[in-house]
Amino acid sequence: MAQTSNRFLDEMSRLMNDAAGVAEGVRREVSTLVQSQMERVLRDMDVVTREEHEAVKDMAAKAREENERLAARLAEVEKKLPK
Repeated sequence: MAQTSNRFLDEMSRLMNDAAGVAEGVRREVSTLVQSQMERVLRDMDVVTREEHEAVKDMAAKAREENERLAARLAEVEKKLPK
């Protein structure tokens, strides 16, 4: 009797392990599908990447610094002009 019970429990344990493995595989598959769909949606929305955003942000900062430098230079030139 004990041997039959152990075999039954062993089979149930093996079945549960297999089910957990299948569930994990399904989870990975769904995760991959969702990720690829989200990437496609974002690509279709023409959203900029972080790298592109950072590059434009750096360009804007440099342009702002150049503008401030030129404004200071213009102020100096205007001071030298006769009134």
